[in-house]
Amino acid sequence: MCGVCFSRRGLLAGLGALSLSACTENAATGRSQLVLVDDGQLSAMADQAWNEIAAKIPPVRDPAAHARLARIGAPLVKAAGRDDLSWSFTVLDSPEFNAFVLPNGRVGFFRGLFEFAGSDDEVGSVLGHEIGHIVARHPAERISHELAAQAGVAIAQMLVSDSAGEWTDEIGAALGMGAVFGVILPYSRKHELEADRLGVELMRRAGLDPRAAVTFWERMAGRSQAQPPEVLSTHPADERRLAALKAAVDGA
Repeated sequence: MCGVCFSRRGLLAGLGALSLSACTENAATGRSQLVLVDDGQLSAMADQAWNEIAAKIPPVRDPAAHARLARIGAPLVKAAGRDDLSWSFTVLDSPEFNAFVLPNGRVGFFRGLFEFAGSDDEVGSVLGHEIGHIVARHPAERISHELAAQAGVAIAQMLVSDSAGEWTDEIGAALGMGAVFGVILPYSRKHELEADRLGVELMRRAGLDPRAAVTFWERMAGRSQAQPPEVLSTHPADERRLAALKAAVDGA
């Protein structure tokens, strides 16, 4: 019995030691980050994700749209100092209002959002936000948090299994929900606000008008449907996001 307890405590201590050793400082965000995956792993995951996306949503057939997106994105990439990635900018043929960036530098910009954004500066505000995620190493941090949360829940469930009996699975589910609402979602909202701030900085350096970020998100907020409570969302509430954006644009 003591041997089992020691083993479980050792696992818990090992997880803590691993988490501490994997913390790195990020100059762009000004904070410490948990990073459990390396760039090679991220790139492989990104390549697979892009192949899956491309199989479902083709690019638009208008070469001028892709060329325009790449032209707007080029100075933002230069401002970010991440020329080490093989950047590509693709307008995907979907009416969705969405855009994303993968850790390998692939940017997907959905046609619906591309047409809604209008001006180069507004398109640049979206691209600056997405490139900001890469500068801040958010993909690595997000995956690391998910891995750490999964490991932590599994170990905690093992630690209580003797006393919990038939309720072990229910306790494990409750711990998983706690990890989602206590760690994963709050960090996701933090990432969005950080990417907004970094995007504004990148726009300034790239010669774009950062005020377009505010006007763009004001228009986005104006078309939003009823939103869930912020605590249940991966994104900050529109009001908080706009206030933070305005502060970043004003240099506050």
